[in-house]
Amino acid sequence: MFYHTLGRIPPKRHTQFEKPTNALGEAGGLYYEQLFGTIGFDGMSSLLYHVHRPTQVKALLDSVDVTPKVAVNKNMLARKLLGFQATPTEPAGRADYLTSRVPLLFNNDLIVGVAAPHQSMTGYFYKNADSDELLFVHRGSGRLRTLLGNIPFGYGDYLVIPRGMIYQIEFDRPASGMTDEECRLLYVESHSPIYTPKRYRNHFGQLLEHSPFCERDIRRPQDLETHDETGDFVMKIKKQGFLHTLVYATHPFDVVGWDGYNFPYAFNIQNFEPITGRVHQPPPVHQTFQTETFVVCSFCPRLYDYHPKAIPAPYNHSNIDSDEVIYYVDGDFMSRNDIAPGHITLHPGGIPHGPAPGAMERSIGKTSTEEYAVMVDTFRPLQLTEQAMAVDDGVYWKSWLA
Repeated sequence: MFYHTLGRIPPKRHTQFEKPTNALGEAGGLYYEQLFGTIGFDGMSSLLYHVHRPTQVKALLDSVDVTPKVAVNKNMLARKLLGFQATPTEPAGRADYLTSRVPLLFNNDLIVGVAAPHQSMTGYFYKNADSDELLFVHRGSGRLRTLLGNIPFGYGDYLVIPRGMIYQIEFDRPASGMTDEECRLLYVESHSPIYTPKRYRNHFGQLLEHSPFCERDIRRPQDLETHDETGDFVMKIKKQGFLHTLVYATHPFDVVGWDGYNFPYAFNIQNFEPITGRVHQPPPVHQTFQTETFVVCSFCPRLYDYHPKAIPAPYNHSNIDSDEVIYYVDGDFMSRNDIAPGHITLHPGGIPHGPAPGAMERSIGKTSTEEYAVMVDTFRPLQLTEQAMAVDDGVYWKSWLA
C-alpha cells in the first residue's frame, strides 16, 4: 500500500550487490537477493538482501497439529465469551505469545483468538506460512522484531504481519514480573491478505482526504537488525494447521537492506478519527481493515449524533450476511448491558441483533462515548472451539428479553 526501505540496497534490482572487502583487501562476495511477496508475482512484494543464503535448512524436528477443535459447528445463538478467562488447552508454564494463544472462533477464512503471554519469545523464531496476522494489543508493551526491522508496540496498537514474515514478540516486562493482566492480545489469522479499506484509497493506493486515518498514522519497521551468524536457529512454521519445527543454518535476521511494499506495520486505534453525523452512522464508517472474507472495524471515543431527535444507540440490525464479533477493550459500551473489558460477543448471521433492553432509552440526550472496541465481521459463518465454549456465559442470547 505504500513504499518503504531500510538499510543498504543496490541501485538496480536483480543485479550484483557486493559485500565490503575484508581487512586483507579480499572481496567479500555477493549478498543474496530474495523476493518476498504474496499472490504469486501479482501481489505486494519487497526485495531483501541477505548476508547468507536464506534457503539453508539443517533439520526438521517435529510437526504438531494445532488445528482448532470444533465444539459448535453450526451456531445460531448469540454468545458472550469471557475472553480474560480463556486458557490454552495445554498450558506451558510461563507461556510466550505463541504458546499462550487460544483460538476461539474460526472458519475456512480466519481464526480469531486471544493470548495472555507471560514472557517474550526466546530461543526460536516464528513464521505463519498460511495467514496474514492482525494483532491487537489490549495490555502490555514491547517490540515486534522481524527480519525487516523492529516496531515498538503498546496499548491500542494493531500490528499487521504479512504471511511468511519471520518474527518474534518481545515484551518490556521481564518474565518474572508479568501477569495475565499485564499482557492481553487479540489476534486474527487471515487466509487472505489484510488491506486498508478500498473505499478510502484512490486508484494509486493513497488514502483519501475523507479516510479516518492516513499514511502519517502508519508506523513502519525501523532499527533493522543484521546478524551475521551461523549455527542452529530454531524456526517454528505454521502451515495447513500444523506447527513444524525446523532448524536453520543461519540467523534469520541477516538482512542488510530491503525495499518494497510488503512489510509489517503498526496502527494505533487511538489515531482512528471517527466519522459522525446528525443521525446514527452504520458500522462501515468505522472500518479499519478489509480482506476478501471479512472486515475489521474500530469503535472509538466520538461525538454522538446531533439531530435534535437522534437516538445514539445503534438500531436493530437484520444480521443476515455475516457473523459479527466484537472484542470489548475499554470504556462505557453504551449499547450493551453487563459488558466488561475482554468480553467477546458473537452475533451470528440469520437472526437480528441490536442494543440491549434499556440501552436505546439511556442513550437519548447523551453527547459522546468513550468506548474502545474491535469488531470483526465475517462473510461466512463461524465455528466455536472447545476453548470458546469453556468461557461462554451461556445466557447472553437471553439478554434481549425485557
